[in-house]
Amino acid sequence: MKRRDFLRAGAIMSASAAVSLKFDGLQAALNSNTIAVEAVPDLVAVMGGEPEAMLDKALEALGGISNFIKKGQKIVIKPNIGWDRTPELAGNTNPQLISALIKKCLEAGASKVTVFDHTCDDWKKCYASSGIEAAVKAAGGVIIPANDEKYYSKEISLPKGKSLKSAKIHEALIEADAWINVPILKNHGGAKLSCAMKNLMGIVWDRRFFHSNDLQQCIADICTWEKKPVLNIVDSYRMMFQNGPQGKSAADVASVKTLIASTDIVATDTAALQFFNQVKKLDLEAVKHIEMGQSLQLGTTDLKNINIKRIKI
Repeated sequence: MKRRDFLRAGAIMSASAAVSLKFDGLQAALNSNTIAVEAVPDLVAVMGGEPEAMLDKALEALGGISNFIKKGQKIVIKPNIGWDRTPELAGNTNPQLISALIKKCLEAGASKVTVFDHTCDDWKKCYASSGIEAAVKAAGGVIIPANDEKYYSKEISLPKGKSLKSAKIHEALIEADAWINVPILKNHGGAKLSCAMKNLMGIVWDRRFFHSNDLQQCIADICTWEKKPVLNIVDSYRMMFQNGPQGKSAADVASVKTLIASTDIVATDTAALQFFNQVKKLDLEAVKHIEMGQSLQLGTTDLKNINIKRIKI
């Protein structure tokens, strides 16, 4: 509901209550207790704050973390920790955001919060340099490695996939009750854009297949796995707009202080791409996995037909 509609509805109800008071005291009392409730948005975009504050605003708008996880559940948080880079270089998800999200999950009653990524650089260096390992431990979460096949215990089927028909998935994700996808928004040489859909490459063991069998289609295909993230939260506190996915220097990074959250992974990446375009031009046609995701009925690229809430801090 738009703000003006919300206010108009309140005015109409107040007038209705006043008229009813003259004729029916009971009806007037009922009307006076009626409250217009703003619809929960399909997507939230928050700008201008620190990671913790933006997460608070986004979750509040979406009805709270309890809308996505329940007491006693084992939760996995999947950030991007692919590179041996410090937070300032924006190669990995912001550690402050991961810390804040772990605390939210534990406060909501999660029995365990596990964090992992199948890294590109040496995982020990990635976990340390990114600041995520220290952030996870300090927040009460558990961080585990993912760069050894023994940590991938089950091959899952992808019947809706076109190029990718199966994949080995990390055992922590197989065993989790729910998981939250927390990518960083950045440029990527192969996929053109690395965001929510692309972040799922870090849950699988054999990524070589992706690169030799239509990368864009495989990215869309892995997103068809039936155990979808309950929420996608895009970190764009800092954004690597060129030379991705690793980056070369701070010159590749823009400080944009933005966070996007949605249950719709295709809408999430579409909104993130539109935001990316404010810094550097990148056409939707170049990021083929987004439209492929829509074709696979994973979500929508039509942002005009969904409820979006924009929040400025």
